[in-house]
Amino acid sequence: MGRLLGLALLLLVCGCASNSPNGVSLKGLAKSDIDLVADAHRRMATDMTAQLLVKLYKRNPRELRRESGISLSLRERQFATQEYDAVSLRAVSGSRGIEAIRLAFDSDYSGDRVFALMLGISDMLHESYGGKHEFYMFDELDQQKLYHSARNLEVVAWLLRSRIDARGQPLILSNHLEGRQANLSFERLLGKMIANQDMMAVIIAGKSQRAINTVAHSVVSMTLIPL
Repeated sequence: MGRLLGLALLLLVCGCASNSPNGVSLKGLAKSDIDLVADAHRRMATDMTAQLLVKLYKRNPRELRRESGISLSLRERQFATQEYDAVSLRAVSGSRGIEAIRLAFDSDYSGDRVFALMLGISDMLHESYGGKHEFYMFDELDQQKLYHSARNLEVVAWLLRSRIDARGQPLILSNHLEGRQANLSFERLLGKMIANQDMMAVIIAGKSQRAINTVAHSVVSMTLIPL
């Protein structure tokens, strides 16, 4: 009898979901309000990472030429699927996460700096969301990882501004600050990415009633924080 009642309830829920004028699905019923918010923030993080990838390659086309057979569209597909070719991964010596970010700004590195940087950022953000792209009722996020990822993005912004080569040129070109042609679009995009992570950290901290352990700004400006 218990099994029959359970089956009847399941059929009723499926029927309600499939016949709903709003297109509600079982998938949607398994999500809380916080899950829907997390989904939105995760999508924004992914979309803005893709935008940053394209902007950096357009500003630094020489980096694409460091590996044979690589095009911008191919790089976009790799990051969209998070499936990278073996040659590219060998070029970063297997570095991932913040280690790949550090490698991108290593003055001795001769590989594709944009790939190393974006690989590191993509990995870091993926980890900050618990390795998930979508969230359901019993999923949990760590507000500290989200907060630390935001601080690391601030460090990336500082590294883009400050790290130069032997000729005094930025290792990775981003903002252009000369005269009337000043372009701060990279800084604005990174600012949006930072705000997105910070807001999600605050939301999760409120939900879990756990405080965020903040760090001093002077420390953040030069230090990548392990997640």
